[in-house]
Amino acid sequence: MTNYKRFKEKVLANPEVKSEYDSLQIEYDLIQAMIDARNNQNMTQKELSEITGITQADISRIENGTRNPSLAMVNRLAAGLGMRLKLEMIPASTDK
Repeated sequence: MTNYKRFKEKVLANPEVKSEYDSLQIEYDLIQAMIDARNNQNMTQKELSEITGITQADISRIENGTRNPSLAMVNRLAAGLGMRLKLEMIPASTDK
């Protein structure tokens, strides 16, 4: 097990940290999906920037989690990666 995984397990044992982490999970999932798609295509941030017209700095900020893109921007990024954006609203779990 990596040091990161051990650290993550340790901090997520704290209910307050876990609650905050869970509330941000969708953002982290979207960021990771974008990074994975770009890397799988051996595409640099600069190349994605040239395709989408979104600055490389903004792409970097999105990937680092310091910029919250609009839905329109996420859609442009998906299109630039040769993908389409699919959003889905599902009932929240009633489990506590």
